[in-house]
Amino acid sequence: MAQALLSDIRNLSRRKARRRRGLAVLEGARLIREAMEAGARFRGVIVRADAVTEQVNLLLEALGERAIGVEQVAAQEFDSVAATDRPQGIIAVAEHPNWTYAEIANGDAPILIVDAVQDPGNAGALIRTAYCLGASGVVMLDGAVDLLNPKVLRAAMGATYRMPVICSAFDGLRSFLRERGLEVWTGSAAGRDVRRMHRTGRVAIVVGNEGAGVRAEFREMGAKNVLIPLARGAESLNVAVAAGILLYEVNLARK
Repeated sequence: MAQALLSDIRNLSRRKARRRRGLAVLEGARLIREAMEAGARFRGVIVRADAVTEQVNLLLEALGERAIGVEQVAAQEFDSVAATDRPQGIIAVAEHPNWTYAEIANGDAPILIVDAVQDPGNAGALIRTAYCLGASGVVMLDGAVDLLNPKVLRAAMGATYRMPVICSAFDGLRSFLRERGLEVWTGSAAGRDVRRMHRTGRVAIVVGNEGAGVRAEFREMGAKNVLIPLARGAESLNVAVAAGILLYEVNLARK
């Protein structure tokens, strides 16, 4: 069993394998606990033979209470599949939720759309920020970093298991936005001050690649450009920070 899990983890280092199998590799006690508490379904867990930290031991107890199998492996074998420079001694293989637009179709909470963000740390932070600020879900458009990239999952800190995160082609997103009548706000240096915006309905916020911005198709849909005022001489914000401010302001911009 342990060797099969090790083989799975090696296989899942490839994006195509992760997407085809719908499986994710979760590394570290905190991320695994977050996923477990969110109801993730585990295929298996390996623990390094000398992983004796209190955090890992407490997690092992919790996994045992849920009848989740754990396999102990030698330090050398564990290190051969660990993705981080300082592994915490525990890795899980988990099924990833197959979220759809149905999970975010209703309600009044905003939606965050991520367009062509390639940095996995930023993508994960965007997902975590959206969850923390009450978004109903995140849509990752084609061209963004792989949602199941281990760095994305670590930066999201379990939010991908607690809130719908959808990978979508642009045509599917456009149809959803039109069917539901959502307002679309895009972050732009040439937009209107977000503090002066008033929403007339549910809002979808679009953030894009820090260099290229969002795709032109959003303008063709009649999206509203919104601006976050910055201090004199400042050029831009990190995309996850900008998304957090926009989500916060959307909640203030009542009808």
